[in-house]
Amino acid sequence: MPTALLAQAQPVPAQAPAANKPPEVVAGIPVNYNEDLVGAYTLPDPLVLLSGKKVTDAATWATQRRPEIRTWFEQNVYGRAPGKPSHLRFEVFDKGTPALDGKAIRKQVTVYFSERNDGPKMDLLVYLPANATKPVPLLLHINFMPNSMLIDDPGVRPGQLWNKEKQRVPAPAYNPSSPMQLTVAPFLEKGIGVASVYYGDIEPDFDGGSKYGVRSLYLKPGQEKFAPDEWGAVAAWSWGLSRALDYFETDKAVDSKRVALLGASRLGKTVLWTGANDPRFALVIASVSGEGGAALARRNYGETIAHLVAPTRYAYQFCQNYQQLANRTDAPMDAHMLVALVAPRPLLLQTGSTDYWSDPKGEFLAAVAATPVYKLLGRQGVPAGPMPPPSQLVGQTLSYYMHEGGHGILPPDYNVFAEFMQAHLLQNK
Repeated sequence: MPTALLAQAQPVPAQAPAANKPPEVVAGIPVNYNEDLVGAYTLPDPLVLLSGKKVTDAATWATQRRPEIRTWFEQNVYGRAPGKPSHLRFEVFDKGTPALDGKAIRKQVTVYFSERNDGPKMDLLVYLPANATKPVPLLLHINFMPNSMLIDDPGVRPGQLWNKEKQRVPAPAYNPSSPMQLTVAPFLEKGIGVASVYYGDIEPDFDGGSKYGVRSLYLKPGQEKFAPDEWGAVAAWSWGLSRALDYFETDKAVDSKRVALLGASRLGKTVLWTGANDPRFALVIASVSGEGGAALARRNYGETIAHLVAPTRYAYQFCQNYQQLANRTDAPMDAHMLVALVAPRPLLLQTGSTDYWSDPKGEFLAAVAATPVYKLLGRQGVPAGPMPPPSQLVGQTLSYYMHEGGHGILPPDYNVFAEFMQAHLLQNK
């Protein structure tokens, strides 16, 4: 198997400011890294309705509490998105080619989001275990680069990349020395397929990108801006992942009821919201999702909502209402309740020990605070206690894992992810 298929580091664009020393000021706003200065806060109880009534059974969670939590995040953080489009189409232009030294069968699919071939669309790259005799579980990895740049496979159709000038240009050829690689080997070895999609196919990642991506399909004539509770870029990328699952529901080689999600940084936020919003996904792995993801917003540590929505940064990734939550500690929801929306399905939160900007402790505390929901639904989560040391996974159906290092996914993490999927999607199958 080519060396490019071995687990590689997966760095991410600078959602976290790139620096050996954590930045002390971002967008003119001071950043705190001192636990003594986090501030006092009280987390809202995920098992108490907004009316004040306690939730004591799974039915009340499913019919009342979960819907009001999901609606709050939809209206105040990520924004309302449309459903499945009527003109959704799939073109399977690579129907099953032996690849990767015979270890995999490769498929490639173009997902068209409208009736126009020249409109927004995305390419799915799919690798299935070559020795599979029945439908397999699959990891859908949303990536920062086009598929053709991520793996040493000349059969992958060349993609297009958004450059710094906000133009779509042909993607450079695959570079084996690039730190960004699509890691498939640990999954194929366990009988798990891997699919990749470039988030820029769905919508480009810059302010004003909505006019070029899927959201452009839903602008009314003369409309330039979305309503304060309508979707930002994270919700757009999430919408694209649901459309990928629409395709997998048609592919008989994939067990569409065992499709998992993986994404890092802003794409960690994306997969977390996707898993919360689309219960068809069986499992979620959210890497370094930080603020706006699994890190508690009430903690004044590392990146805060105020940093995220500053005019020079990432307000466009969220709905406009999210800006109203900056510098507030009294919101009726927090990240632990977003985490709880994935319950009772398996969820792994992965952080980095030196990724102070993304507040790994804030994600750990969110997992602990979401665990009562998992328990109510007959599953186990992350026990209360001190932060676990690096490289020690804690929890069960809801788990937390922190690697030794910074922002992103590191080589050993993929083995942890594959084992997590094996434990929850392959056991007793």
